[in-house]
Amino acid sequence: MIRTASTVSRLSAFGLGLTMSLLATQAGAATEAHDALRACRNVADDAGRLACYDREVVRLSAPRFSGRLGRVTDPFEIDGPAVLRFQSDGAIFVLYLKSADGEVLQNLHLGGGGEATYRIESPGTYVLDINGSESWRIWLEPINETRIN
Repeated sequence: MIRTASTVSRLSAFGLGLTMSLLATQAGAATEAHDALRACRNVADDAGRLACYDREVVRLSAPRFSGRLGRVTDPFEIDGPAVLRFQSDGAIFVLYLKSADGEVLQNLHLGGGGEATYRIESPGTYVLDINGSESWRIWLEPINETRIN
């Protein structure tokens, strides 16, 4: 393949634009997180303020699973209720929560990107079967003293 200087310039400009877009998205998410933490300072009630901080700090944690397009996770175990929080950057995102033996327990999906949650009520061993059109992130957030292995 022969590349001309103008082709290389266009590819370089595209790559730079994509990089800047990703950095702006990350910066926007960091600003939202800091704004939410600052808002917790204004909660007058001690218990309410602590609950606010606890809720927002969880959102700063690294995802348990992340990737692009499709993936099946290794089995994971929870010993009590947990929240499955998932984000997608693509137009299509389908997430199957499966039992250890492969039975589909819940079909979850997002259209057009965004974020959603699902509460896993029962202790057990689970697997996630993920299909997305772009990158995605998934967190397992314990409720109270639930352990996630």
